[in-house]
Parts: sequence; structure tokens; C-alpha cells
Amino acid sequence: MGQRNSYAKQVVLVVEDDPLLRMMAVDLVEDAGFDAIEASAADEAMEIMESRPDIDVLFTDVDMPGSMNGVGLANWARRGNSPLGIVLTSGHQNPSEDAMPERSVFFPKPYDFQKVADTLRLMTV
Repeated sequence: MGQRNSYAKQVVLVVEDDPLLRMMAVDLVEDAGFDAIEASAADEAMEIMESRPDIDVLFTDVDMPGSMNGVGLANWARRGNSPLGIVLTSGHQNPSEDAMPERSVFFPKPYDFQKVADTLRLMTV
């Protein structure tokens, strides 16, 4: 138990409050060859991460309603899962490097799908 099937796809948790943008991000993740799990807010994402140790990358919007934004979620996730790759994105703000956790990358919206897919692949090598 706890070991991963060597043929299993790597898993990306997509956190985005806008349903259309979330659907596009999930398509991007799946087209890049990953399994995608969806969450619409940080609280839902935290529940998923606590029950799913197989998540390899957190792909989250910065601007979300609820108990915390994407930067807060990324920092929370980093404390519990250090090998986790983190991709943050926003159309409204660019978080400072100091606010972002280790092994995280920021892409402003609209992001380049190929660059994001390439980054996801690099984070899961």
C-alpha cells in the first residue's frame, strides 16, 4: 500500500472557481497525459489532498472565494506534501516570489497551454 502502479498516470489537482476556466484547465492537463481531479475552491481542494496521497501537482488559480486564495492553498499544500509541484495562475495579480512556496511556478492568464503542459511534465519527472 502507498506504492504507485508504475503504469498509473500522474495526477494533477486543478483548482479553479470559474467552471469554464476549470474545464479548459482540466482539458489541458488531460491532453498533456495526466489524470485530472477538479476542485472549485481551496476548502474542497484541501479535503481532496488530505484523502488522496497520489496527487503530484497542484494547479490552482490565485483569485478564489472562500477561506483562502490559491497562494494560501499552495503554502498549505507545501507544508503537508513537500514533493508536490505547484502551478499558480491568475488574470488579476502576480504573487511575489516571497509569497509563493518552493517548487512553484506562476503563469499569468491567459497562459500558454504548451508552456503549462511542459512545466507539468518537468514537475513530475
